[in-house]
Amino acid sequence: MSKDHKMKPESLMMSYGFKPELSEGSIKSPIFQTSTFVFKNAQEGKAFFEVAYGLREKESTEEVGLIYSRINNPDLEILETRLKLWDKADDCAVFESGMAAISTVLLEFLKPGDVLLYSSPVYGGTDHFINDFLNKIGVHTISFTPNDSKEDILKRLKNSGLANKLSMIFIETPANPTNALIDIEMCKSIADLYSTMDTKVHLAVDNTYMGTLWQHPLEHGADSVLYSATKYIGGHSDVIAGACCGSNEVISRIKVLRTFLGNMAAPHTGWLLMRSLETLKIRMEQQARNAQEVATYLDGHKKVEKVYYLGLIKENTKEYEIYQKQYDSPGAMLSFDIVGGEKEAFKFIDSLKLIKLAVSLGGTESLVEHPATMTHAGVEPNHRKELSITEKLVRISVGVENYEDLIWDINQALEKV
Repeated sequence: MSKDHKMKPESLMMSYGFKPELSEGSIKSPIFQTSTFVFKNAQEGKAFFEVAYGLREKESTEEVGLIYSRINNPDLEILETRLKLWDKADDCAVFESGMAAISTVLLEFLKPGDVLLYSSPVYGGTDHFINDFLNKIGVHTISFTPNDSKEDILKRLKNSGLANKLSMIFIETPANPTNALIDIEMCKSIADLYSTMDTKVHLAVDNTYMGTLWQHPLEHGADSVLYSATKYIGGHSDVIAGACCGSNEVISRIKVLRTFLGNMAAPHTGWLLMRSLETLKIRMEQQARNAQEVATYLDGHKKVEKVYYLGLIKENTKEYEIYQKQYDSPGAMLSFDIVGGEKEAFKFIDSLKLIKLAVSLGGTESLVEHPATMTHAGVEPNHRKELSITEKLVRISVGVENYEDLIWDINQALEKV
């Protein structure tokens, strides 16, 4: 066997980045529930703040010192050290929610007068932040859909008269809730086209639907990859958090803004997420196996018009080409159009026994929701319909239960519609 063997992320989630000798030999990292940290002397305090506030570069042999839990904390540092391994990133920043991560990244790379190009649909909260808040502060926003070609997008930018102001591209792929796919490398080529020697167009990818396991946007040219860590990373529906991974340069900028916005995750949140990372791979793999079984069942049901699931994409299509290039698994999120409309969708949802009605995803339990009236209720109605987010669309986050029990539950609910 090779002496240069490189361990997989799942093998490192139990101990990487933690030194037991610094914590009384504890096999697991304690919860460092403290607001501030004691300096050995005044000179050390000065040195720590110089690095933290960017007054000088950190020496190659120098470790970033602990100052204040709004700036850094052992639980968050260990978590970030482990999270970055999944995406082969230089660094990672953890936040108090997925929206905290998304909004911080958007604010860091956009200013009044800039243009944000973004894919649609995106998560409802992201859509609201882009179209309500960013517009209020003078950021111009231009959307495109998965059906648009590169030429269509470039034409849209040109026709806006603001193409030279493009500063950032934000995409969510697969899209919530339709599983529509966006070609990351295509978006990277657009970012490169409008980047200059002085200004780089930043490409950010919301990878929440794929967790950290099934898609790696940085490998396809993204500058940052974003997660609602509440979902697959947390995986137990008991924590709210977000994360962003990328290069040292990108994450350094994001961490500075995070410090002054004060939206970092708490120590206990960091500890909970470290626990969750230990089982992330086995949870997600089981969820994907279950989702394939559920999707296949739904695809053949007479009361289901269409199933939106990556494992059912037809070969020799644009979507299949993107899927083959970007994804390692079809994942565990699926949506379907029920025959009928809101009445039939609600009847189905209300008749479920095992699957719970709630608006999160990625947890061990299976969840169902109605996007048009729940997660995406804030999206403009006509735009919702253009994106196939209709009254008949139902979204399911598939958990780790026995898939035969899930299919039984879905079947008995459909029989009542």
